[in-house]
Order: sequence, then structure tokens, then C-alpha cells
Amino acid sequence: MHDQLRTHIEKILPLNDDEFEFISSCFTHKKYKKHQFLVQEGEAASYNYFVLKGLLKLVYSDETGKEHIVGFAMEDWWETDFPAYYLETLATMSLECIEDTEVLCLNLGDYKRLCTQLPKLEHFFLEKAYRGFISAQQRTISMMTVGIKERYEQLLEKYPSLVQRVPKSLLAAYLGVSRETLSRLPL
Repeated sequence: MHDQLRTHIEKILPLNDDEFEFISSCFTHKKYKKHQFLVQEGEAASYNYFVLKGLLKLVYSDETGKEHIVGFAMEDWWETDFPAYYLETLATMSLECIEDTEVLCLNLGDYKRLCTQLPKLEHFFLEKAYRGFISAQQRTISMMTVGIKERYEQLLEKYPSLVQRVPKSLLAAYLGVSRETLSRLPL
């Protein structure tokens, strides 16, 4: 299971065995069942999760109770309620399993220890943050400037395997439309 993490990190920077042994010691392995929560709104977001197997959804519920899907995370993706995790505040979002899921968990103390004692890993996390920020900006611009059909096509082009695994109702929530609207699209 840690080999998957090593392969993931080495896409950005090389590691020797001692470095990876130190990195591995900072993570814990956990398994969750479908519909189980890793993070719940109003509670602490104690970990940043690296997905080994499975599928997660990050959800924000508004004051009316309507769920807005902020993002999904599948194999080799990282996810948590990042503001709650990094600022050590209570979560404003929930992270739930769409499928049975296995993750590697990194608490904030170990994250900081990794970045301090292995500075090149701070570079890795910075690269991941940049890529996440770019993706979030692209999604925001897409939501503001293109129609639902184009947004769905962009999602399909960028993440074809994700679209195959996520129920249409959740895809619709992610795209900001009703399931009925998504079903009516000439795709």
C-alpha cells in the first residue's frame, strides 16, 4: 500500500529508501465502507487523506440542507476539508465514501514534521497544492462561462474514469444542476 504512495510522490521528485521509510512512518492506513464519513461537518478534520482504493465525495451543505459537491477523490488523489485541516478549525464540509475505500492518513503534526525534516517533501506538497488550485480556478471559470453540456463534456474529457464511477445524481450536484437537467442533455 505504501508503494502506491511512493510511486505517486516519485512522479514529482525522487526518493531514496531512507527518505521513503521516514515518509511511510508518518501515515496510518485505514479502511472505510461505502457511505461512511471520514470527515463530518462540525467536527475536526484530523487528516489529509491519500486515496489508495475507492471513491470519495467532499460535500458542503447550505443553510437549506441542499448538498453541493465540492469535489471527488479517487485513487492517487488527496482530499480533506483543507481549511479545517490546515487551520485546525471545525469542518464546514463532509467527506464521505461513495465506494468502499482505503486511504493513507496524514495528520497535521506529521505533515509539518515531514516538511521540516525532509524539505523536498514540502516541494511535493506545494506542487500538489498548485495543481489543485489550478483545477479549482478552471472549474470556477467553467461554472461562470460555459453551459452545462460543455461542463459535462469537460468533466468527461478530463476524468473519464470518474464519470463512469459516479452516479448521475452526484455528477449533477457537482455540475450545479438537477439530475433531470443532466438527463435531458443531448450527450
